[in-house]
Amino acid sequence: MSIQIAKSAGFCFGVSRAVDAVEEAAGQGKTVVTLGPIIHNRHVVDKFDGMGVRVIEKPEEALPGMTVIIRSHGVSRDVYQRLEQQGVEIIDATCPFVKRIHGIVEKADLAGELPIIMGTRSHPEVEGIAGWCGHCKIFETPEELEEWAKSGEISPETPICMVSQTTSTEISWKKSVQIAKKQFTNAKIFDTICKATESRQKEAAELSASSEAMVVVGDAKSSNTGRLAMICRERCQNVVLVDNASELKPERFKGVAKVGITAGASTPAWIIKEVNKTMSEIINADAVQEESFEALLEQSIKTLNTGDKVMGIVTGIGNTEIQVDLGTKHAGYIPYDEVSADPSVKPEDILHVGDEIEVFVVRVNDQEGTVQLSKKKLDGMKIWDDMAAYAEEKATVEGTITEENKGGLVATVKGIRVFIPASQSGVAKGGDMAAMLGQTVQLKVTEVNRARRRVIGSIRAVNSEARKASQEKLWAEIEEGKKYHGTVKSLTSYGAFVDIGGVDGMVHVSELSWNRIKTPAEVVSVGDEIDVYVISFDAEKRKISLGYKTAEMNPWNQFMTAYNVGDVVTAKVVKLMTFGAFAEIMPGVDGLIHISQIADRRIGKPEDVLAEGQEVQVKITDVDAENKRISLSIRALLEPAKEEEEAEVEAEAEVEEAAEVAEVAEEAAE
Repeated sequence: MSIQIAKSAGFCFGVSRAVDAVEEAAGQGKTVVTLGPIIHNRHVVDKFDGMGVRVIEKPEEALPGMTVIIRSHGVSRDVYQRLEQQGVEIIDATCPFVKRIHGIVEKADLAGELPIIMGTRSHPEVEGIAGWCGHCKIFETPEELEEWAKSGEISPETPICMVSQTTSTEISWKKSVQIAKKQFTNAKIFDTICKATESRQKEAAELSASSEAMVVVGDAKSSNTGRLAMICRERCQNVVLVDNASELKPERFKGVAKVGITAGASTPAWIIKEVNKTMSEIINADAVQEESFEALLEQSIKTLNTGDKVMGIVTGIGNTEIQVDLGTKHAGYIPYDEVSADPSVKPEDILHVGDEIEVFVVRVNDQEGTVQLSKKKLDGMKIWDDMAAYAEEKATVEGTITEENKGGLVATVKGIRVFIPASQSGVAKGGDMAAMLGQTVQLKVTEVNRARRRVIGSIRAVNSEARKASQEKLWAEIEEGKKYHGTVKSLTSYGAFVDIGGVDGMVHVSELSWNRIKTPAEVVSVGDEIDVYVISFDAEKRKISLGYKTAEMNPWNQFMTAYNVGDVVTAKVVKLMTFGAFAEIMPGVDGLIHISQIADRRIGKPEDVLAEGQEVQVKITDVDAENKRISLSIRALLEPAKEEEEAEVEAEAEVEEAAEVAEVAEEAAE
């Protein structure tokens, strides 16, 4: 003879969370009341009653100063608002899965859709869901939904939003979904059956199908316990629903070789344990079940303690937590906010069903059979070990700048906040540190205080190290004439200092431009990136002389490339002399317009015709490349025009003369 207990029997996450909330509040000496029985189990309610926790039925029964705990079933929006008006502390223990349904129907109602809820009308959870929308329809069976559609009670064109009570059966839900898709043209369907409920019902179905008798443990008033009994009866003829071990009758199990035990979500572990013990005595099967529930429970109590590091396997991913199988009877779960220290990380992206993970035990509740776990804490412990190692080894790590304050910057390194003092930020004094926000940087961890959870880092140390390495490389490879791409770091009256890779070289003002300049600022600015070349260097004194101007920049070379004798150009008069005028052809290149070439007539002085700053059309008449002299002429452009005018006059005279000759010939002919 054997006894087999369903692994998923007992408290679900939502119920466990609500019970924990009551215990914690009562333990703090608060005046605690629950709005309705915290769960559908009189034994748990009686236990809390002994701790001074009362049950109230209406918000108005709560007095100012009290702590009111909303059970996992949740409440309507109206009830919540009435509670707020009572001046009480509210602890909302509504199951996160139920809370999600509230949001779905509320949003649907605002969008003009009709919320349709599958569930028991009188159930507190269903009443609460209905209270988050102005108008809704509730059906208890797929047949009822189908009748609505056929009778026209709901038009096929009506936009509907269908949800389910979390403890509904999967079979009824699937039938209802098929009907909704077939009967309504505009239906939004949300599968809101709790996965823990789904798993419990599936396991109960499989266990009852292979057992000669089934014991369903739980309060008869509990909806999910009633559904478990119904599922078991569909597959097993001998099903017993008991509230506790005292209700077990030996005569019901005569001749039975295999018994299955399951329990509703509102059944505490200690009641399941008692049922198992009593059943073992009834059929004398204490030693038959190798891994009985009691043995598993005792094992879990011995092996799981707060602060332990344990291995587990991910078995489910819910909307608010990750379920983990620890190989014990305890139901392990990781709240979403305990998965990762990075708020941008989605749990479902880093954890998958079947993954084996190491976790940290945050809290063990042996009575309820649950264990709160944390991946974030364990990762954090490992990271702190890493931080200490980084500091000791003076290693360079990568981080992202997330914050700026008066003292400096804050970077995130593997989820740990690292403070970087302003002096270690690598930003010059008075510089804009805010410009670094969001940047990924290299830094060194210089101090770690695990007790105070403080880490200090330095970007400057990395920059200094990189600069030193760059300097050594540069001095090892430098040579005259070598070109570098550098950054202007500072300006003086006599030149510009340029960083060419961790080393500053100086470009003298005379090497900045082919033109005459008064200050380096006329050519370059701090921060400019420019190409320079080495004129000379002294490795011993660590001095480098750089050049910026090149032959290609030489204005004379540019002129010789671009212009030829005979070209007509626009030039600007820059200086007037007694013998002529100098005109700028291009920056750095002037030509002379001799006084004889300024006009097509004799003039006394150049200013009679020209003025400084005036732009004129000139012709290049001669280029002395050796002495870099250019001769220009305005007159050369005027004389051809005069010759053309005289030619036109002569042509007109010839035409007139020919006409006169023809006229004389005509007269003679007459």
